[in-house]
Amino acid sequence: MLDTKILVIDDDANICDLLKIYFENEGYEIKTANDGVEGLSYFKMYEPDLVLLDIMLPKKDGWQVCREIREMSAKPIIMITAKGEVFDKVLGLELGADDFVVKPFDMKELSARVKTVLRRYQAHTTQNDNEVIKFENIEISLQKYELKLNGKPVDVPPKELELLYFLASNYNRVFTRDQLLDKVWGFDYLGDSRTVDVHVKRLREKIEGVSDKWTLKTVWGVGYKFEILG
Repeated sequence: MLDTKILVIDDDANICDLLKIYFENEGYEIKTANDGVEGLSYFKMYEPDLVLLDIMLPKKDGWQVCREIREMSAKPIIMITAKGEVFDKVLGLELGADDFVVKPFDMKELSARVKTVLRRYQAHTTQNDNEVIKFENIEISLQKYELKLNGKPVDVPPKELELLYFLASNYNRVFTRDQLLDKVWGFDYLGDSRTVDVHVKRLREKIEGVSDKWTLKTVWGVGYKFEILG
């Protein structure tokens, strides 16, 4: 983990200190911020490889911080919160978070999630993207993390793009939610299948009506596929 930088944004100084000590002992470089405005400023200056982001923050909450980070970067975000409601998890995923951890958390579990998210991100950004996947009115580049609809770039969170890229590159094949969690999030991802449903829903909102030659289809009782029509 040499030279891997983590930014912790949490208003609880004790948690910041705990995370700083633990992850520095694991070989990471750690920077901490105690409110949303400071966290965004540090993100721009520090250019971390991953962000551990609390939701209940002063000045700007974690939702807004996540949204603003996603406007400028695809770097991984793990949201940390005392709340465990499904709504919080769904909203975090819709805003582009890569994972979600509820306080109180086990440090070994959090460390495993950090390593998994970093490994997935690094694998995608270092792979050779020899070709852009193209169908009528859609282009998907994983190397550039870019989605174009009708020739125009469209903002899309990293995990949504990775999911769409995977399905489109395996068009007409049906994948279960568990298979998609394995292929897109990683075999040791600790989330649940609702994560896939959230991402598919958000993708459909972006690509609906773009073409009648393909569709992101639900195969009831099984899963999802990118289907070529006609």
